[in-house]
Amino acid sequence: MPMSDSDGTDTAGRTVSDHIGSDHIGSDRIGSDRIVWGRPTSSNVMKVLWTLGELGLPFQRIDVGGAFGKTDTPHYRAMNPTGLVPTLQEGDFTLWESNAICRYLAQVHASGTPLWPTEAHARANIDHWMDAQQTVLNRPMTGVFWGLVRTPADKRDLAAVEVAIKETAVAWRIIEAKLNTQAFIAGADFSLCDIPWGVHAHRWFNMNYQGLSRPDMPALRAWYDRLCERPAFRQYVVATPVI
Repeated sequence: MPMSDSDGTDTAGRTVSDHIGSDHIGSDRIGSDRIVWGRPTSSNVMKVLWTLGELGLPFQRIDVGGAFGKTDTPHYRAMNPTGLVPTLQEGDFTLWESNAICRYLAQVHASGTPLWPTEAHARANIDHWMDAQQTVLNRPMTGVFWGLVRTPADKRDLAAVEVAIKETAVAWRIIEAKLNTQAFIAGADFSLCDIPWGVHAHRWFNMNYQGLSRPDMPALRAWYDRLCERPAFRQYVVATPVI
């Protein structure tokens, strides 16, 4: 494993991330050969880092994507033909698509736990909420985030952002309804489906809305506050700037 410099970057140009948080679940034979390719400010990369943190798994991370580029190189495209982030590399095995990576890690290291139960109905319940983040929340939430955060101030279309906030609130109200009667999205226990939604909840509650308002959802806020009690969430999501 490469030696690490004091700023957390190893001598091969990789960013070394040390896990904090819950007890290690399951056995891990990959160790330092596990690499996450992707910048930490990507919501999809955050999902994978948070999952690794919950599982107590060591890994290295290499900055690619966004301002870092490097996703169009033949080497990266051989691992991930979409040119997107994240990509998980474990020796000769590579996997892309953030939710697929999270499921794989949970299957290998946490199968049969509340995070990723083996009972078919319980797992399907988690699965459909994970997919709903991508099909129900992702499009309008992207409009809010890009409109407020990644668009230069002189080019912002706040009228369009206001519409996107209303559309995003429709998705969050689905989650609010579940959280009115239970502590986490799939039930009483924290599970894998809280991760895709939780990454975006952090943005939802911490963006500068430029004078626009978002609806109050107390159950959603209480759930987010519970997530903030989790060390891995604090390390890989809360500690990352909303940029």
